[in-house]
Amino acid sequence: MTHAQPVIEIRGLTKDFGNFRAVDNLDLTVYRGDIFGFLGPNGAGKSTTIRMLMTLIRPTSGSISVFGHSLFTHRNEILRNIGAIVEKPDFYLYLSAFKNMELLGRLSGADTSRSNIMKVLELVNLHERAESKVKTFSYGMKQRLGIAQALLHNPQLIILDEPTNGLDPVGVKEMRDLILMLANEQEKTIFLSSHILPEVEMIANRMAIINKGKTVVEGEVRQLLLQGHSVVRFTTSEPDKALELLRQSPWSKFITMTDNADIMLDMEHNDTAAINEYLVNNGIAVLGIEAKRSLEEYFLSITKHSGHG
Repeated sequence: MTHAQPVIEIRGLTKDFGNFRAVDNLDLTVYRGDIFGFLGPNGAGKSTTIRMLMTLIRPTSGSISVFGHSLFTHRNEILRNIGAIVEKPDFYLYLSAFKNMELLGRLSGADTSRSNIMKVLELVNLHERAESKVKTFSYGMKQRLGIAQALLHNPQLIILDEPTNGLDPVGVKEMRDLILMLANEQEKTIFLSSHILPEVEMIANRMAIINKGKTVVEGEVRQLLLQGHSVVRFTTSEPDKALELLRQSPWSKFITMTDNADIMLDMEHNDTAAINEYLVNNGIAVLGIEAKRSLEEYFLSITKHSGHG
């Protein structure tokens, strides 16, 4: 995909709270039409970055440009073109979904005609529940209603902060389908923060991983996933014999560790089948093969050592 113009450009963004640096010289570019995954462990600075994007807090230093204009000089016109769910969406539980949309839409100056509200409710698959009270909605339905509310003024950019938090597997899938539909059919640019790598991997075309407020990696999801090696775990019927065979093989340099019945190799994806064949041809039964990409290993290693926020 040839890159369209940037929708979000963040340069040198820094935010200090007293002596604590929450965001540290962050650079990011999100292009028109991206589903951009903004990844990092809890406490990495994702929410702080999003709050600065939404002008809820001011940066200590650095610049944010959205739709080609500085967020600080063109705040109102930029925000009119952004839809966001930053915190858990809040609704009047005793009012219907439709009535909530109407009230909240008026507050933000959106088109609250019946046809527009119903069109947006249909997008998030809640049109049949338009007259139901929100207190009867599941958590996933409330999340979708939150997105409907964010879509009411037809923004070009949608910012979602951990949109699948607290959802059951069905809710997660519905949210994923909704995000894909908004990007592909409605041509929205989506900026999506999450602390779950596989979730972002399934839908994002570009992503950045941040840790301790710094960008650690940014790029095309496909490219990032292909980079580097996989750590592949072979479970065999005779681990000692298998290890001996592998030590005498061209793959001996890939062996990283062994435990009980398992041998771990750090290697290119495409060697897995050859190693499997080699072991089987030498009379070893391979009981299991499990691969973890190095990006995933890396991501898990940074998420283990983090706090909250």
